[in-house]
Amino acid sequence: MDVPNNSMAGRMAERFRGFLPVIVDVETGGFDAERDALLEIAAITVGMDAHGFLHPQATVHAHVEPFPGANLDPRALEITGIDPDNPLRGALHERAALEHVFQAVRTAVRDNGCQRAILVGHNAAFDLGFLNAAVRRTGNKRNPFHPFSCFDTATLGGLAYGQTVLGKAVQASGRAFDTREAHSAIYDAESTALLFCDIVNRWRQLEMFERERVGTDAG
Repeated sequence: MDVPNNSMAGRMAERFRGFLPVIVDVETGGFDAERDALLEIAAITVGMDAHGFLHPQATVHAHVEPFPGANLDPRALEITGIDPDNPLRGALHERAALEHVFQAVRTAVRDNGCQRAILVGHNAAFDLGFLNAAVRRTGNKRNPFHPFSCFDTATLGGLAYGQTVLGKAVQASGRAFDTREAHSAIYDAESTALLFCDIVNRWRQLEMFERERVGTDAG
């Protein structure tokens, strides 16, 4: 994971009031965060360049073993294509999977001079709900994410491009989206990260243009 210099770290900390945006996507065994299994999680940190533009950084990922007694809805498994019993998944116990992801996020938060991570997701309440449920089940005391605040790219995509579906919002931003890769935690997180950065950077471009315009008018 690249370590930002002090100047960029300071600007990142200021940009989101001390929060570091971290894109998260989860794949699950259903829609109920308390009853249905968490099966896969991917998280992507973002960094800021010298011009104030955001770019996706490192990705951390884990396949997750269903917690004891977890529900697995066959319809959800059909959509994701996940076979929870496949030993080639290399799935981790839920506690170990969370710590694997959280350790990388905590490092990024520290390196960027931030106080906490804030989850960015497409329909973010879903991902945050499953993350918080897993934290409660495992008794994790070092969750780097804010427990209820988040950035939702479904909302932001609707604002910026008039599209709330992930694939359509990504395509409206000018990028390609492969529907065959969808519902993989890594691919969906990568797509969401690009969408989030594009929207924030679009605002940054407008901000720079406005400053130039005001400067020209003043001159």
